[in-house]
Amino acid sequence: MPAFFHTASLPTPLGELSFAVDANVALVAVTFGPVTELASLCGLAPAQTDALIPDPARTAAFREHFATYFADARHGLDLPIAPRIGTPFQHLVWQTLARIPVGDTWSYARLASASGSGARAVGAAAGANPVALVLPCHRVIGSNGSLTGYAGGIARKRWLLVHEGAILA
Repeated sequence: MPAFFHTASLPTPLGELSFAVDANVALVAVTFGPVTELASLCGLAPAQTDALIPDPARTAAFREHFATYFADARHGLDLPIAPRIGTPFQHLVWQTLARIPVGDTWSYARLASASGSGARAVGAAAGANPVALVLPCHRVIGSNGSLTGYAGGIARKRWLLVHEGAILA
């Protein structure tokens, strides 16, 4: 039986945010963009968008959490996740990302040290993160403080870090 995912999207100050949850009501994927972009993040072939089913009832609590976060980042996004893609190493890096608190940043070197690998490897793993915002890859910066390496774009990364109080506007 093919996998189906319950989806929703909502407007944010950074554009449309779309997400998918599984049958256990855990987040599988989060992205800035339309729902159709969730397929590959859910482990589906790009043509399998029919497995992405809009479901306002199953996604309501997540919509509320995201809306609350965009109103006030101090609430964070402590939500259940269940990524369907990724290697064991990527999952290790993603678990390490989850330790970075709201309002803080880590360098790629610090993330690498905490993950037991090199900065380039953890950078690539962070870039493959299927659960944007919830696993906060936007909180990882260059060792010199530069904002670099965010799949959602540097402007979004800057906005998120200002919103969370990690950097000044």
